[in-house]
Parts: sequence; C-alpha cells; structure tokens
Amino acid sequence: MTSASLPAASPLLALDIGGTSMRAARVEGGRITERREVRTPRPAAPEAVLRAALDLARPLTAGALAVGVACAGAVAGGRVTATAAHTFPGWTGIPLAARLSEELGLPCSALNDARAAAWGEFAAGAGRGTTEFMFVTVSTGLGAGLVLGGRLHLAANGLDAELGFVSVPTVWHAGTEVPPLGPLGPLEFETSGTALGKRAQTLGFTDARALCDAADAGDAVAAAAENHSAALVAWKTADVAALLGVTRVALGGSVGLRPGYLAQLRAALAHFPARYQPEAVHAELGADAGLIGAALWAQKEALHL
Repeated sequence: MTSASLPAASPLLALDIGGTSMRAARVEGGRITERREVRTPRPAAPEAVLRAALDLARPLTAGALAVGVACAGAVAGGRVTATAAHTFPGWTGIPLAARLSEELGLPCSALNDARAAAWGEFAAGAGRGTTEFMFVTVSTGLGAGLVLGGRLHLAANGLDAELGFVSVPTVWHAGTEVPPLGPLGPLEFETSGTALGKRAQTLGFTDARALCDAADAGDAVAAAAENHSAALVAWKTADVAALLGVTRVALGGSVGLRPGYLAQLRAALAHFPARYQPEAVHAELGADAGLIGAALWAQKEALHL
C-alpha cells in the first residue's frame, strides 16, 4: 500500500512521544500541515506525559478522523511498556491508546516509534515499491521496523523488530565473562550514536558527530570506528535479508543519515552473497517519518483497510 492508494479522508492527528521532546502534527494527504512541540516532562511518569500529550494535541483535533501515536518502548495492543525505565519510569502496560482516545474523542492507534517510522517510509518514503522492507534508525539508540508482504510486522509481545538487541561480539563493551562464542552483547551497544560517542571520547574526539566529521575528512582512526558500527549493522541487515527476504533497507537517524555511514554499510554488505544484499538507501522523510507513519497507520485502522 502506498500513500497514493489511500482513500481521501479527513485530516489526521499524529503524536510522537520521545524521551527528550514530544511532537504533535496535523497530517493531510500524507503531509504535515501544522505542528507543535514541547519538551517531555521530567520525570516522564505516565500521567505527566499523558497530560502534556493531551495539551499538545487538542488544538489540532478539529475535524480529524483519528489519532496515531508513536512512542518509545514496547507497544502491544495499544499498551506501552518502557524498555528504558530510567527514561520513562512507571511505564508498564500503560493503556496509552485507550486514554488518548477517551480524552480526545477520536479513534487512536499506537505504535513503537521505529515501527511507525518504518510504516511512514514504506507508505510514503523510501520503501515505496517494495513488499519486504526494513527501516533502521541509528541515532541515540538503534531501532528498526519491518514490513513483510506489504504488512507492518507487529508481534503480540511488542518485540516486533528489536534489531538493536540482537547479539554481536563485543569490542567496546566487553564483559568479564567469556561464553563459548566470545563476549556477546546487544548490537545497540556497539553501533548506536551513544556507543560512537563513547568511542569518540576514548579516541580524543568530543562526540559522535566530531568522530563522523573526521571520518568524512579522511581520518583513518575515525573511519575505522565508524566502520565498526556500519559493518555490524550491515552484518545483521544481511541476516534479516537471509531470514525474511527483505529487499530494501532505509537508514535514518542522526548517524544513519550521514553519507559516509551509508557508504560504509554498503561496502560491508558487498562482502555477503548477492542474494543477501538488500538495497541500502537513506530514509526520505527524515525526523517526520514517525509522525507521518503514525498518522497513516491510524487512518488505515480507522477505515479498516
């Protein structure tokens, strides 16, 4: 399904609830026509976040068909459980979709933020024309979303495409115990912007951006660090292609959208058999992918498409 195939409908309302900021947008024809943004409350306890979300969204509800919300954490059946409890304390099975629907008087659908972005890119961005597609964001963390057979993959337990938590050999975060395969740890701990930032400081750079800038300028040490991240993401991307037949992967996020990072990932993918090399491209919708995806998903659910 593409945005062009969606029936004409009323405007849509979208919310994106992140650890740093919260955004609301009015979406019409797959495009954002109005937006608002505030800082996420601290601490980000459920009631505080819900109140802030409602205050943010209410001015944009007039005539809206439905509201879609993208939120960090595991999302299943409209309920949210935090995967980073230090960022979202008290979020265990919170009925986010039901509460927003009741307060706003609109049908509400909730998705994990990376899954929402994946749907946005599939329906209206870099995933158009595919049936098996993966979106990967390399930013503060590492998240992903999968579209299989033209349908967004949603698991009953909310762990729909947790690419950041598949295991890889650890280099930067090696532990004290060594299992038979060597030290293993989550992909996110070796590849995310946070991981790159920590590695950057050990190499004398101020942060991940400075390290990537140096890599782009030809610094061999910085390029090797960036390649460590990109090569591991490429490895797991090839695994997903082998398992699920994904033919295109779109990179987003502050790190993933860098030209040098995409080039490193493509070079790493070239070492795998051709049938396990999905086309690797940059995401097209940028920071709005989650908002647009949440809105289009809410439209789909409201119209029973």
